[in-house]
Amino acid sequence: MSEIQPPKFEKLPQHVAIVMDGNNRWAKRRHLPGVAGHKAGVKAVKTVIEQSARLGVEALTLFAFSSENWQRPEKEVNALMQLFLNALQKEVSKLHEHDIRLIIIGDTSRFSDTLQKHITEAEALTANNQGLKLVIAANYGGRWDMANAAYKIACKVKQGELSENEITPELFHQYTSLSDLPSPDLCIRTGGEVRLSNFMLWQFAYTELVFSDALWPDFNEQDFWSAITEYNSRTRRFGRTDEQLKEDSKRA
Repeated sequence: MSEIQPPKFEKLPQHVAIVMDGNNRWAKRRHLPGVAGHKAGVKAVKTVIEQSARLGVEALTLFAFSSENWQRPEKEVNALMQLFLNALQKEVSKLHEHDIRLIIIGDTSRFSDTLQKHITEAEALTANNQGLKLVIAANYGGRWDMANAAYKIACKVKQGELSENEITPELFHQYTSLSDLPSPDLCIRTGGEVRLSNFMLWQFAYTELVFSDALWPDFNEQDFWSAITEYNSRTRRFGRTDEQLKEDSKRA
């Protein structure tokens, strides 16, 4: 655990989402295979989990494997699946010890039976934990999430359990991933790219976006704190004017 004390923030995001980008470029710059970057990135994963828990963040969602990542070289995909399995086998007990709840979102049906079994066991082990909610997005895509929600709603309508007139944004939200958690307040993307890459498209309607030039294996406590500091500099209006925000603040 880091001995460096985090700063005091006026506003703390309840839910932080991170696109962990730059593993391959980190490895390439060192003339290493791509999987070496993913392995090196495990340290950054541990750092943001530790910092989120220490600060009191309610939920941390990490984009680990997108639905498009299957297009990568087979050797790299297999290595990523093995890293995921190793993490479930070796790290979940530590999460449990620290009262962290593990949640996996995405279409896990494409994973091996062994990996699916360990996902189920890991979620069950940590299900009642009351600390940080650690969400891993694996074989996840924002478009998949919305299409999956639409499919579930269509089934309800077909079965007569819902009327098409009842379909609202609020109802739709109930069928998306993580509908029981607050939508992300802050999304951090590392690696210098400035795009969402099909991550939590529905949930990001009012999320503050911060882009870091640090490649994921190099992302550290200071980078994480810097992103939260940037979040603190933003004014979140949610469609309202500054004057309305001031009035709300007076009444609070």
